[in-house]
Amino acid sequence: MTTRIFIFILISFASQILFANSCEFKKWSSYKKVDLLSHPSKKAYIFKTSHKAIDADGAPNAYHPNKSALDYLENAGYPNTSWWKSVLVADPNNSTKAYIQKDGKYKGYFVSKTSLQNNDKKVIDPSRYIDATKIPYLVFPKSFYNKKGTGLLGDHGYAINLSNGKESTFIVADIGPTNAKLGEISIALAEALGGENPNPKNGRGVPTGEILYILFPYSVRKNNNIGNLLESIGGIEALNKCK
Repeated sequence: MTTRIFIFILISFASQILFANSCEFKKWSSYKKVDLLSHPSKKAYIFKTSHKAIDADGAPNAYHPNKSALDYLENAGYPNTSWWKSVLVADPNNSTKAYIQKDGKYKGYFVSKTSLQNNDKKVIDPSRYIDATKIPYLVFPKSFYNKKGTGLLGDHGYAINLSNGKESTFIVADIGPTNAKLGEISIALAEALGGENPNPKNGRGVPTGEILYILFPYSVRKNNNIGNLLESIGGIEALNKCK
C-alpha cells in the first residue's frame, strides 16, 4: 500500500468517526450571548451557561414578615414595588396587603407564587404553586419566554452539570424578570446538580461549573415522560456529543 493511499484511508476513517460523534444540535438563535442549538427534529433545543441564580418561589416558607425565611422579603418586591403581586398572593380581603398563612406548619408565612399553578386549588393554598424545595424547576426570563420556539410553562427538560456529571430532570415552572439571564433554578434543581445548601439570599451553595440544559418545547401539551422525550432525540448519548 502506498503512503498516499494509506493517508487517504486514514483521513476517511477519521472523518467517519468525527461525523459519528458530532453534535446534531445546530445553532438557531441566541439569548444574551448564550447560543440556542436546535435538534433537527425541532423536538428539543439546548443551551449551556455557567450563570446560576437560586429561586425559592413556590415554597411555603419562602417569605416571612421578618427574615426567618428562605429568601429576603425585598426579593419579592414587598411592600415597596408594583410587582410584588406576581410573587406573593394578595389578601382576598385587602388587595394592598400580601396574604399570610393562617394555620399549618408555615403559619405566619406569606404564600409564594410560581407562574405554573394547579388551578384546581385555591389561590391562597400554598400547594397550588410549585415548591422550589421539592421540585427541580427552571425559570425563564420573561423576554426569553416570549421568544418564539422556547416553549411553555410545564415543559419538560433535562440538565447535566458538565463539571461533576450530576444530572436531573426538571420542568419550566416560573417566569422571572424580563431581562434576566438564563440559569435561574429552583433550590431542588440546584441540589440535584451538586449544590450544597443553596441560598437564595446570597447565592451561596450553587453547583459549580457549566450546566447543559435541554428543553422539549411544548411537551406539556403531550403525555410524554422525560425518558420518551430523550429517546426521541437519541438519548443521553446525543447530549454527550454536545458537551
